Amino acid sequence: MDFMKGRTSPDNYFEDFEIGQVIAHARGKTVTEMDNVLLTNLVMNTADGHFNEHRMNRQNSIAGFNTRIVYGGISFSIVIGLAAQDTGEHVLEERGMDKIRLRAPVHHGDTLYSFTEVLDKSDSDVADAGIIRFKHYGVNQDDKLVYDGERTVLMQRRPK
Repeated sequence: MDFMKGRTSPDNYFEDFEIGQVIAHARGKTVTEMDNVLLTNLVMNTADGHFNEHRMNRQNSIAGFNTRIVYGGISFSIVIGLAAQDTGEHVLEERGMDKIRLRAPVHHGDTLYSFTEVLDKSDSDVADAGIIRFKHYGVNQDDKLVYDGERTVLMQRRPK
């Protein structure tokens, strides 16, 4: 893919995105143990794979991992969050997230980076806004794809 450097600007309106454009977002985030344990507890996901280091070390047969893995909801939230300054500043409404795929495990200490592809743009029934469908990608420090998914938003048009 031909990537643009991160836009990282609060001044990105509907008109500033083009179908086929791919944005390499400027920031990365290292996933900490706190990210996994605190947030996974809040959503009551108590699976051993996220919390039981002893069992994961002892039972290498659990999906072939020998250490805890980060809850997938946290991984894709981080990826979307890293893209937000470029793709969310003028969003009036989140219309949907789908085709979510967790492609590889994320572990404590991994650093995630975000890329976004503009899949589609269309007019909406709101006079000063349009609909954009993005595909977000998350990669780790080794450039391994860990997440991809689509997000549809209603985004404000540039004021006249």
